[in-house]
Formats: sequence, structure tokens, C-alpha cells
Amino acid sequence: MILVTAGEMQAIDRRTIESFGLPGRVLMENAGRGASQILLEQFSGVKDRPVGVMAGRGNNGGDGFVIARCLHQQGIRVVVYLLANRQRVKGEAADNLKLLQPLGVPVVEIPDENTFNRHKQAMTAIDIWVDAILGTGLKSTVKGYFQTVIDFINSQHRPVLAVDIASGLDSDTGQICGTCIRAAATATFGFAKTGQMLQPGVHWTGNLEVIDIGIPPHIVKSVNPRQYLVIPRRVRSCLPPRPEDAHKGTTGHLLVVAGSRGKTGAASLTVSAALRAGAGLVTLASGAGTNTVAAARTMEAMTTLLPEDEQGAIAESAFDLVVEQMNGKKCLALGPGLGQAAGTQRLVRRIIAHSPIALVVDADGINALAGHTHILKKASAPIILTPHPGEMARLLDTRTMVVQQDRIGCARDFATEFKVHLVLKGARTVIAHPDGRVFINPTGNAGMASAGMGDVLTGLIAGLATQGTNPGCAALAGVYLHGAAADSLAAAMGPHGYLAGEVLRAVPGEIKKIGHHHP
Repeated sequence: MILVTAGEMQAIDRRTIESFGLPGRVLMENAGRGASQILLEQFSGVKDRPVGVMAGRGNNGGDGFVIARCLHQQGIRVVVYLLANRQRVKGEAADNLKLLQPLGVPVVEIPDENTFNRHKQAMTAIDIWVDAILGTGLKSTVKGYFQTVIDFINSQHRPVLAVDIASGLDSDTGQICGTCIRAAATATFGFAKTGQMLQPGVHWTGNLEVIDIGIPPHIVKSVNPRQYLVIPRRVRSCLPPRPEDAHKGTTGHLLVVAGSRGKTGAASLTVSAALRAGAGLVTLASGAGTNTVAAARTMEAMTTLLPEDEQGAIAESAFDLVVEQMNGKKCLALGPGLGQAAGTQRLVRRIIAHSPIALVVDADGINALAGHTHILKKASAPIILTPHPGEMARLLDTRTMVVQQDRIGCARDFATEFKVHLVLKGARTVIAHPDGRVFINPTGNAGMASAGMGDVLTGLIAGLATQGTNPGCAALAGVYLHGAAADSLAAAMGPHGYLAGEVLRAVPGEIKKIGHHHP
């Protein structure tokens, strides 16, 4: 499913009007008519409830004028509250505003806060609001008069249909620009906007419906949006085929370098998740303490011992043995529970720089790269990094808040600069690829804020890559299945309290739901 930024949507609209020749007036008509239908479908009893259209003077307001006309023509009581004087409305918006007069649709001009206050009492009688105040181009903080209006609508606790995007929502990042309409539903035009699929934007968007306004496919292709929502059909195409005559020798051998004293569970979860994802063989390379515990927990895996330092951390001298163990393996999962001993971190950086096989790097593997990201440019094998926002901030030498304010931008810039596949974990995980494409994952829930979940994800991605799935697809499918398994557990058990080990055991059922078949 394609997602667009504000700039991409503006380019699509402009090319549709200028090069294809579809007038802006037609696009606005299609948008408004589609949105009015969404309002009728989303909210019950509309024909018996007064509707208020709060409209700005731009094209977002113009869409609102079309909605008001369509509702009026269906016998619905509707009032337009224009946040400007009529003469300030221009272009197609002005044309649609004029059409309201012969129909007798009330238009109340409230160009300033004093006028707004005089009409506030009458506006409390509105049962359903249409938010047509601000459009997708908003970047600055909403304050002053518009803030007063938005806060008033929210305070009424009435259902709101947002036109294209909830006013106050950054359409690219999903961040709130000071204040924001809390929409029960949003009718967006052409394509969903990236900010509507990210947190916190998804929360303020409500039920999202995409309206086809007549944009030709070749126009979209010429603009080439690079953001997508992960959907089951794409995940299905990413899953490795499993022929009837498959055996463990043909479904890949994974090497896992993980674990340390007190963190043996991370290694076990990674190994088990890879096997649940379908990897044929898994070898865990770790220190003696981790090996003993992991072997008892995961009987299906093989183990090999790596030298340790006096504190029980894997020593830098393990490098040659790790390289030897890579022989015959398809992928290496590196980092869960390794600890941050200086020698271990040096080992991790050497492995990343010299590995001949694909790498999935997580946790302490990522921490070892902080301040040393140049190592990534030395690597020749494909690399998948799976940082949470704090780890991402350390990679970028910035604050976690900066990462969270622009998750797509941070992930995409890093992935393209260092030519890695980057999984930025968290609510609505972002998967960025070296070519600049970005995917937003819709699965998962707050119950995943629990120990071991990241280790499971590492194993799932590595297990898929081990079977021959290309790294980008392995990252995408692993993230989706991870969240989907947790969603199924939340539905069956409750919103939280399920464990990481239960998530990995639920993965085969999610693969079945996706509809993976034998070739």
C-alpha cells in the first residue's frame, strides 16, 4: 500500500492538473463527494443530527464546502463556519463557496477570536463536526486562533470527520504540531499520508478511509513515492518457498553469536525464533556458561564454544573461530545478550567488517557500532540492523526524542548512507532499505513492551534470511510476523502479560494465516 509525503501528494496533484489536464475543480469535487459518503457511512443517524463544517480559506476548506453541499442535498442540516472573510477565499475553494449561497446553506464568517466567541454557544448544538481547517502542508506549530478553534472542537467530545488529515497533524512524521483535531474518522484523498500510519498520528486519525479522486496511475509512477504500509500480500511474497522434498540441509544453516553471563535467555530466544521461522539448522556460538544453559533450553540447536575473558564475556580472540564457523552458514545473527565488554565490542566490529555472509545485528551488536559506524562502510555482506529508538540515537549521536520526532527520516537517511537494511523498532516499526524505500509495519501492540521481544525478532529475521529470503524481505516479513503473533496473543490472553517465548511459538500460525503455500 503506497503512502505519500505532503510534497509527493502536492506533486501528484499538480501533475494531474497540469500535464494530464484533469481540472483542480474536478479533483476537489471528487474529494468532497467521497468524504461526504464516508461521513454517512462512519457516523450513525447523520440525517437527524446537525453537522458543522469548520473550514479554513484554502483548498482544505474548499473540500469542506463540497461536503456541505453534498450533505445539504441529501436533506442534512449543515452549517459552514468559515475561519476567514469570504473575500479571502480564492480559486476552486471560492467557486465551491459560491455554490452554497443559492442552495441556502448557512455560512457563518468567523475571521477572528472575538467573532468566534460570539458564536461559540450556538456551535455547542452541533452533533457532528467536519474538520476542514488545515491541510497536509502544515509544518509550523498551531497556535493563536486556530489553536483556540481546534481545542474547542475537541472539548465538545463530538465525533469529527477530518478532511484529508486531522488539522494539526504533521502529514510526514505523524507528530502533533502543538495541538490537533482528535478525529473519529479521516477521509484522505488519493493515498494515505505517512504521518497517518505512524505514532502518534495514527491515534489522532481515527478510522482511515482513502478516497479515489481520479489520479492516473502513470502520474503516481512519475512521482515515485517511496513509502509503503506492509500488507499481508507483500509479506506472503517474501516468505521462502518450502518444496515437498525439502530437508534441513536445504532450508539453511544459521550461526548465532549471542549471550553472556546473566543474559543466556537472549541467546536461547534468538535460536528458537529462527527455528520457528523455518531455519533448517542453527548453531549457537557462545561462551561456556551460555552454551550450557542454552543447550538445555533449546535441544534442537547445535552449539560451539568461544573463548571468554576473565569476566565471562566472549573474548576478541574468538574472531578466527567465528570466521571458521561461518563456513557453510547462510546468515549470522549477532548481538543479543553479548554484553558490552571492550574486547567483545572489538570482536563485533571485526566480524561486521569482515563477514562473508549476511548479518542481522541487534542489541549489544548495535551498541558496539556507536561511534564506529564507519565500520559499516567496510562491510561487503548485506547487513540488517534492528535498533530500538535509544540504540538508534546512540548510532546517530543524538537524543532519543530526535529519533522519535522523525522516525522515517532518521531510518531512511542512515540506511541510504551506510547501505544497510534498518529496522527501527517501536510502535509502528519502520523498515528502511538502502535504496531509500521505507515500509511502516501495522502489526504489534503495547504488550510487546516486555523482555526478550527484540531477541525473538532478531531470530525471526535471521531465520528467514537463512532460508534464502533476500535481506530486505526477511526484515519486512520478520517484523510483520513478530507483531502479528503478539496481536493474536493479545486477542486471546489480554493486552499484556504474554511472554516473548509465547510470541515465537505463535509465529508458525501467523505464517499459516498469511497463506504461505508450497510451490
